[in-house]
Amino acid sequence: MKAMVIAKINNVLETRAPLEMRDVPTPVPQADQILINVSTCGVCHTELDEIEGRTPPPRLPMIPGHQVVGQVVQPDQNGRFREGDRVGVAWIYHACGACKFCTSGQENLCHDFQATGRDADGGYAEYMIVPAGFAYPIPSSLSDFEAAPLLCAGAIGYRSIRLTGLQDGQRLGLTGFGASAHLVLKMVRYQFPNTPVYVFARSEQEQAFALELGAVWSGDTSDTAPEKLDCIIDTTPVWTPVIEAMRNLESGGRLVVNAIRKESIDQDKLMLLDYPTHLWLEKEIKSVANVARQDVSEFLELAANIPIHPEYQTYLLEDANRALVELKERKIRGAKVLDCQGK
Repeated sequence: MKAMVIAKINNVLETRAPLEMRDVPTPVPQADQILINVSTCGVCHTELDEIEGRTPPPRLPMIPGHQVVGQVVQPDQNGRFREGDRVGVAWIYHACGACKFCTSGQENLCHDFQATGRDADGGYAEYMIVPAGFAYPIPSSLSDFEAAPLLCAGAIGYRSIRLTGLQDGQRLGLTGFGASAHLVLKMVRYQFPNTPVYVFARSEQEQAFALELGAVWSGDTSDTAPEKLDCIIDTTPVWTPVIEAMRNLESGGRLVVNAIRKESIDQDKLMLLDYPTHLWLEKEIKSVANVARQDVSEFLELAANIPIHPEYQTYLLEDANRALVELKERKIRGAKVLDCQGK
């Protein structure tokens, strides 16, 4: 089968071709796994972190991709899925199932957590395998291209909203407005109809896009919102928005950082963190760690009910490098999705 592979850690903008196209053996599933004919796979900023060495190092060579949609071609022996079923695979590939986190529905915190496309081959390929318990039925109302970005950008956005503790009518801020944040805005408008959303983004295009989708205000990352905000979700890969978000929080407010890693290029900005300005008055910072299976299942059901139809751009599998370079260069409107079958 064809697959795009991380062969070594490298700089995306320096190489412009961080992945290699290879012919590799089609994987053979074990008894509890399913074999999927991959249709689409979303492109995530986490892939940039993997390629450039900011996550725990993947086993190399590694096939990235953790927003996967396809059809089951070989079911598991336990009969969870049947041949022809349409399924999705998210960032969580496997967890131990026995620890205190797994038994309380928090397998995203399991010390043996395995990530799709980092610890096991992912969806930048024509086929992939996954444990049946970590695959999800895709609602019929969603196309393959619409469903792919929901499996990470959407699910992690759903968890981020939960972690804010947001109540209807409270003011929410979003800093960064890419694949995840634009889905968060769609969710909030449905679940919290009286909540105004304020968006901070570097580019005028992202600011305008946010207003199109219903934000009441948008401005630059360094701008001051018209009102103090009860909660803010940060979806950016850098540190500066954390400082600026804390400045815009209301007393007792919470910032939820929706990122696995922050890039180190501006970590000196943290030296600007001033206790009276940014942290006093019981302001809080909380991180998001991965997603649990419950997040993915509940969000897919919610997305079908709203319904959420994400904005996306499509690329052929062999054009994955171009998609990654554009993502790195912040050429973003909605999500980026690979067509792994060349349709």
